[in-house]
Amino acid sequence: MKENRFNLPDGRVLTWYEAGRGKPLVLLHGWAMSAAVFREVVELLATGFRLLVPDLPGHGRSSPAARNNLAGISDILMSWLAEVVHGPFGLVGWSLGGMLSLEIARQQVLPVDRLVLVSTTPRFTLGDDWDFGLPLAQVRALSRNLERRFETTLADFFALSFAGEQIDSERLLTIRRFAVKRSSLPEQVAARGLLDVLATQDQRASLAAIQQPALILHGDQDRIAPVAAGQYLAEMLPRGNFISFAGIAHGPFLSQPMTAAAQIREFC
Repeated sequence: MKENRFNLPDGRVLTWYEAGRGKPLVLLHGWAMSAAVFREVVELLATGFRLLVPDLPGHGRSSPAARNNLAGISDILMSWLAEVVHGPFGLVGWSLGGMLSLEIARQQVLPVDRLVLVSTTPRFTLGDDWDFGLPLAQVRALSRNLERRFETTLADFFALSFAGEQIDSERLLTIRRFAVKRSSLPEQVAARGLLDVLATQDQRASLAAIQQPALILHGDQDRIAPVAAGQYLAEMLPRGNFISFAGIAHGPFLSQPMTAAAQIREFC
């Protein structure tokens, strides 16, 4: 992928990558990862799509956002997209990237014509009326551990992305090589700040207003965003479609890249 830089008015930088030709398709990665996580999917989709893949603010080679929340990061992404994409495009978001995709679609500023939400939840933590998230205490403990043992905690969270599925050890090593080892660590303060955002995130009220066709891809063994959260998205989005990956946890496009890419290609 070709590396590019988008300069923000305040001097901050959004680093992004481009590959392929065709209809624009924007890929947004998850928390504590980077654009590198999509390497295999980019190779599988480069024929037929112009792929635009940013390092989210505070991740990879991108500067942290001045407003380190869903709205602030979405504003940066929308400013970038307004410059580099002209005409309709598809959004593919994984986990945090899916939450950002929902926020961008909700604002109805850019011509997003397709949404693919991978392992995405409209609410990250449990609540009195929400049974499909992580306990708030677990998220707060994760935030504290990031301060005490940053790299170890990130490694533990990455392992949780595959918990509950049977994945070959050699395949997992391959994923670590391209998705983790080829990228910089996220900025520590930004990573912790985003966890605080996720502790209070709730996008359920905005789903009914999102009119784009949406494809929800979700592993049925996901321990970060339970599969019921993906099913809820499909039910509440006016044009939602749900596909479950049997025996797969939080990274369907990592565990089954060819199947996930085929679903994205057909839908977009």
